[in-house]
Amino acid sequence: MNPFSSGTRLRDMIRAIRACKTAAEERAVVRKECAAIRAAINENDQDYRHRNLAKLMFIHMLGYPTHFGQMECLKLIASPGFPEKRIGYLGLMLLLDERQEVLMLVTNSVKQDLNHTNQYIVGLALCALGNICSAEMARDLAPEVERLLQFRDPNIRKKAALCSIRIIKKVPDLAENFINPVAALLKEKHHGVLITGIQLCTDLCKVSPEALEYFRKKCTDGLVRTLRDLVNSPYAPEYDIAGITDPFLHIRLLKLLRVLGQGDADASDAMNDILAQVATKTESNKNAGNAILYECVETIMSIEDNGGLRVLAINILGRFLSNRDNNIRYVALNMLMRAITVDAQAVQRHRATILECVKDSDASIRKRALELVYLLVNESNAGNFVKDEVWHALVVVISNASDLHGYTVRALFRALQTTAEQESLVRVAVWCIGEYGDLLVNNAGMLNVEDPITVTESDAVDVVESAIKRHASDLTTKSMALIALLKLSSRFPSCSGRIKDIVVQHKGSLVLELQQRSLEFNSIIEKHQNIRSALVERMPVLDEASFGGRRASSLPNTVSTSNGTAVKLPNGVAKSSAAPLVDLLDLSDDVPAPSSSGGDFLQDLLGVDLAPATQSGTSQAPKAGTDVLLDLLSIGSNPAQDNSVSTPDILSSAQDHKPAIASLDVLAAPSLTQASSSTASNMMDLLDGFAPAPPKPANNGPAYPSIVAFESSSLRLTFNFSKQPGNPQTTTISGTFTNLSSNVFTDFVFQAAVPKFLQLHLDPASGNSLPASGNGTITQSLKVTNSQHGKKPLVMRLRIAYKVDGKDVLEEGQINNFPRDL
Repeated sequence: MNPFSSGTRLRDMIRAIRACKTAAEERAVVRKECAAIRAAINENDQDYRHRNLAKLMFIHMLGYPTHFGQMECLKLIASPGFPEKRIGYLGLMLLLDERQEVLMLVTNSVKQDLNHTNQYIVGLALCALGNICSAEMARDLAPEVERLLQFRDPNIRKKAALCSIRIIKKVPDLAENFINPVAALLKEKHHGVLITGIQLCTDLCKVSPEALEYFRKKCTDGLVRTLRDLVNSPYAPEYDIAGITDPFLHIRLLKLLRVLGQGDADASDAMNDILAQVATKTESNKNAGNAILYECVETIMSIEDNGGLRVLAINILGRFLSNRDNNIRYVALNMLMRAITVDAQAVQRHRATILECVKDSDASIRKRALELVYLLVNESNAGNFVKDEVWHALVVVISNASDLHGYTVRALFRALQTTAEQESLVRVAVWCIGEYGDLLVNNAGMLNVEDPITVTESDAVDVVESAIKRHASDLTTKSMALIALLKLSSRFPSCSGRIKDIVVQHKGSLVLELQQRSLEFNSIIEKHQNIRSALVERMPVLDEASFGGRRASSLPNTVSTSNGTAVKLPNGVAKSSAAPLVDLLDLSDDVPAPSSSGGDFLQDLLGVDLAPATQSGTSQAPKAGTDVLLDLLSIGSNPAQDNSVSTPDILSSAQDHKPAIASLDVLAAPSLTQASSSTASNMMDLLDGFAPAPPKPANNGPAYPSIVAFESSSLRLTFNFSKQPGNPQTTTISGTFTNLSSNVFTDFVFQAAVPKFLQLHLDPASGNSLPASGNGTITQSLKVTNSQHGKKPLVMRLRIAYKVDGKDVLEEGQINNFPRDL
């Protein structure tokens, strides 16, 4: 016999294909076999039609085209015998799909088979219809399928239910026709029919609100009874898996109850008891039991509120986290992330177990556990995430309790020796040791409840040094520790050399703030011992009322914008400070270039590049001695404290909490146009030549037209431009501010920000008060260096802050109309 004739058996063809060594050999075998099958189709060979179709199905599974054999499926389906129909329907499901137009030709044959007297042929038709049914076929054959839901044989009812699921998904409008027949299936004793009926009921509830409401009212109690009987049923070997009777039916019932109970309090109440019974009686030492418990937890978390049940469900998830199986732990973590939105307190009880999962060897579990830990963090358990105003306020309280300074510094010293994980504790302790270190060493101000402790000067320095070396310490903590060391160098002369060595270690720090502090503090310790004690005197008592007032004033009800409208800020939203420009520049992802320190005392502590400005055109020479020093360190003097010399205050690291001695705002302060020669020499001597050079007048360059950079209903800003010969990248801009309103502007501050390809230097303004109705102006000089000169034009965002009748006003804008050749 020809090995590639239509009479070749399927097993022989499979053997020949598997014997091929290369893909080319396989293609040759398949090509010859397909040629033989085509020849048989053309000859209308009925004897081997079923065998040829079986071969085509195998070839189709190998990925070769077999569309030429589709009509053979229809011919076999139309055959009277069961074997031919079986191969025909199998080929129909494999070789065709619902998008094929040929499928419409088989509708009549399927309809006849659905009404066939042989139940096995009916089963074949239902199986095929449930796999490839199109919307048109569903509409045509839905009545037959609905009728078969009540067929005498349970296998036919089961297949009809599965076919009905396909029909209602294709044509949801037909869902109402299946509601009553499905309700009858929910009372079945046969597990196969019952499980398919429950699945059909679940899908009906998802596509039809009418069906959902019907099943809630009519079937909830019956489903609860079915689940109770299943939970309490004796051992049944036919459906038993690992000692649990029919876990698949368990899960289907729980999913349907979840759909019925969601959003309905009555239905939820009806199923509470059985859900508690499932959660407590199901074994958790087998996968089948864990699957049921998981679905039970899903149902409990989805139905209406029942606090006790939810705690039980979350406890089950907590047990899952202790399971050795990674899949179970991963599933539990996923579910807990959803449960935390419902009952966060119950999830919090398992945070120790959750934290253990963060150390798991499986990366997926670690990631999920870390995400869950992030969701668990709140104000009551946030650890180091204490708000800045909390420890700021604590320092204010400590400074006011003068009788308790010794007790406080000793208590904080003990606490820091016990644990250094709390960042806020480290900051407050370091501040207190820097301020009251002598009280710590001398056991001054001992209370009756205290036990005396022995602390040497070296021990106090050790604690501050450890705060700097902690890998978890942030920039603020390390900066505060350096200030504390500077103060201790005066209070503990014997440790001055050691402190100098610690400070010098940071002169090469990659963090500019620490590097600058190290260089400047080292200069003070090494070269200026005669003024060090006055410079690092103890902080004056901080005013609690002033502290609270500044906090309240930082949250205005409204802020005026550049277009004159007032935007009401919601409660709890802080006012945008005039200093930081992080949010000012909104130019793609460029980091904003701040034009000034904005008066932040911590940032301006040793701001040697900030020069004071002139007020109302008058000159005022700085006071000699320590006043010059305060001026150099950007520390302005408070009228109430003029006669006292204060040390730099670490609390001013947050803008909302400045010390009693206010810092100098270079954008709003009076300009100092002339200074005595002694002042200049002191400045150069103190900071080793790092004092700013006096501004040089711009040379005459090419002329550029002036522009109106910004204008609102109350304010106009005009820019004039000039360049130095031979330096086309740098532009000097002279800004003139004019008040267009009838009100005087006070506390006037101008800020600007530019993209990264630009560098901006902002000189002090000529004043901080702008007369009304254009009767005077404020001028300010800017210098912009364009690294992309000739490629990118200048662009700038600006922010102008001032007060009108004591109310804060904020105006913002963007300047895009610079001359192109700047």
